Amino acid sequence: MAPSLLQAYRRRWWMAVTAVIENLLCSAVLLGWGSLLIMLKRQGFYSHLCTVNDSVVVSLGNSSVGEVEEWLSCVDQEEMLNLGFTIGSFLLSATTLPLGILMDRFGPRPIRLVGSSCFGLSCIMMAVSAYDPPVLSALIFLALSLNGFGGICLTFTSLTLPNMFGALSSTVMSLMIGSYASSAVTFPGVKLIYDAGVSFQVIMWMWAGLAGFVFFNCFFNWPTEGFPTPDEVDYSKILTLQELPSSDQKTVGERLSQKNGDIQHSTEKLPNGSDPAPSSVPFRRSVFSPIFLWSLVTMGMSQLRIIFFMGAMNKMLEFMVTHGKDHPSDQLVIEAEEKVSFYSSIFGTLQLLCLVTCPLIGYIMDWKMKECEEEKPVPPGIEQQSNGPKRDRKIQKVTNAMRAFILTNMLLLAFGICCLIESLPLQILTFILHTMVRGFIHSCCGGLYAAVYPSNHFGTLTGLQSMISAVIALLQQPLFIAMVGPLKGDPYWINVGLLILSLAGFLLPGYLFYHRRHLLREKQARDKRAVGQEMQALNQTNGYKPHSNGLAAVEA
Repeated sequence: MAPSLLQAYRRRWWMAVTAVIENLLCSAVLLGWGSLLIMLKRQGFYSHLCTVNDSVVVSLGNSSVGEVEEWLSCVDQEEMLNLGFTIGSFLLSATTLPLGILMDRFGPRPIRLVGSSCFGLSCIMMAVSAYDPPVLSALIFLALSLNGFGGICLTFTSLTLPNMFGALSSTVMSLMIGSYASSAVTFPGVKLIYDAGVSFQVIMWMWAGLAGFVFFNCFFNWPTEGFPTPDEVDYSKILTLQELPSSDQKTVGERLSQKNGDIQHSTEKLPNGSDPAPSSVPFRRSVFSPIFLWSLVTMGMSQLRIIFFMGAMNKMLEFMVTHGKDHPSDQLVIEAEEKVSFYSSIFGTLQLLCLVTCPLIGYIMDWKMKECEEEKPVPPGIEQQSNGPKRDRKIQKVTNAMRAFILTNMLLLAFGICCLIESLPLQILTFILHTMVRGFIHSCCGGLYAAVYPSNHFGTLTGLQSMISAVIALLQQPLFIAMVGPLKGDPYWINVGLLILSLAGFLLPGYLFYHRRHLLREKQARDKRAVGQEMQALNQTNGYKPHSNGLAAVEA
């Protein structure tokens, strides 16, 4: 039932639109943890760990229900639930390396089918466990793990779709990344439905049905092969030749080959074609290069900063209301619960900004790329037209990545400073900065890897970087335990430490500045050698005239 690559190309707009919607509703929804945490606490997950003395009372279920049952909430419950979030968010990033290897071997179709199945199963497990939380609370760990794994499967496979859009590939890629980053808005939206009176179980069963739609959409529309890059295959040429009668295919093929190269060169690199040429750069050299090592520092630090804020946001907001009082009054507890619920909904809604901000960083990464030299061979017999000096493509990509990382790190510093100020209205600005950094950092890293590394190393390097960043982000669990334990809910000193750690993010653009100067010197040396060779050839042509001494005439 799987379509061919040509059929998938004809359906590319349907696949792209549905992939954006599916990413928005089913990919990294776990990043909207603040709203899900409130619903899990209201459902009574792990409330059996609490005692009356060290607990506060929260209402069970929806606020519109007539009979409201009260459940206990305590630090032990929050630590257990936050551990589930830590595991789920870890799988959301750490599994990209094996997924990249599997996708290179089997294509995106089976990965997406497995991912949608895991996501649907996670929704079913959350719905079932909500029927008897004291007995089935442990299922939430497996449910959150499957949720994170299924979400990254959908996200990772959708990043191959832009290959079919040619000049629009950067725009489509930014929409895919933006929809992934904006998926944190889904749980706040679900919480609004939950507050309106719909039961948690009904919501999860409906969400499982949505995952079933994702499964069948992939089953009927995604091909078994991977999507080759525009450098490997020209889809428009193949589509044109397939649609024309056989008598006209030869003429059109010759016409296309004069403009854009031989049509056989475009088709021979398809999955069923000849084997691609092996890369001249060993993978070990890419892994141990300074750019990749510095990117691990920057991405690991940024990931820890982002994940810790998501996991601890509700406790931070609560501390701003209660100011760490050991025994707050009932009125203050109610006020804190209302404030946390309100601001967590704002945080989730602002995640939609990723759909707007991700194309912005894509514009910075593509700055003046049209003015760069085209790396295309000139057909024999045709003189290359020169329209003035051209920019070096690799140097321009490194320059754009350096500027993008500087902007992202500046926003990360501003975000860290806002976290130190105890002001609830100011937290809206903190949410906006957090959303922008989360959308920018992955686009910057992906653009940098695409600029300096071979294309066949891109997926593995990206997966390795995501896995190492996820391991570093596991530190958010001990940081959260320290905040709710010895620090009594005060995140100030943790935020100070993370702010200082954020300064390490400038080491990567600093090295990129040094690397850019090295590339400029190499380009100048190449240009000087080229000019010298041209002058030498010109002098030889004008100063040396061979004489035949009549031999040519005799031979004739």
